[in-house]
Amino acid sequence: MNSKRKEAAVFIQEKLNVEPTVGLILGSGLGVLAEEIENPTVISYKDIPHFPESTVSGHKGQLVIGQLEGRQVIAMQGRFHYYEGYDMKQVTFPVRVMKELGVETLFVTNAAGGINESFEAGNLMIITDHINNMGDNPLMGANDDELGARFPDMSEAYDRALIQHAVKSAERLSMPVKKGVYVGNTGPAYETAAEVRMLRTLGGDAVGMSTVPEVTVANHAGIRVLGISCISNMAAGILDQPLTHDEVIETTAQVREDFLGFVKDLLKTLPA
Repeated sequence: MNSKRKEAAVFIQEKLNVEPTVGLILGSGLGVLAEEIENPTVISYKDIPHFPESTVSGHKGQLVIGQLEGRQVIAMQGRFHYYEGYDMKQVTFPVRVMKELGVETLFVTNAAGGINESFEAGNLMIITDHINNMGDNPLMGANDDELGARFPDMSEAYDRALIQHAVKSAERLSMPVKKGVYVGNTGPAYETAAEVRMLRTLGGDAVGMSTVPEVTVANHAGIRVLGISCISNMAAGILDQPLTHDEVIETTAQVREDFLGFVKDLLKTLPA
């Protein structure tokens, strides 16, 4: 895996004249942020050695590298999911490559179902912690000490200083942003109403099918993380209506301006 990571990183570096320090993983319907990047270098996943390819609607499947609000960034327009048939190491491979490229801070975004009944579709939620309900972990197997410790600390999986930074940004923008715990499930089926009740009992505020693997590997690699969920719908059993991916894309489109303004302000005011 080391040689694959280095080969992918070298391929990307050869196309750049900057060193990105901030990584952005853009979830379903949220890839529009990458279109704001100035002087972009765009690289399709299918061209990068050893990269998987996105197969989900709403994920363009490309890297966009350039400048955003004065920061050198590398953005993933679309991520990889466990439910697509990729293993956990493939799902998290881009995070390893970002580390190789010099990324120190990672913004992870996703579309999620609201479990907390005080939430509503269209809310943005700062992730304060997560619950791994996927039954797997990307750090399984032999550990490479070059990448990180055998038993990484996850007590601050989402960087506290970045959470406070996000709270202050939301206040500055007069944006009513929520905070909460994200539950990662495998998918691709949405949860049953009984499962949602269980996850609420466990302490979950939102549920989705991503993020947990990438955040785990970022912590292992010493990258600080900020997570943001777009509550795209209320989870099963809360409202009497079926759940669809079309609804997810529709809701993320509706909060587009809030999402763009929030992340751009976070970058512009990001402490060194």
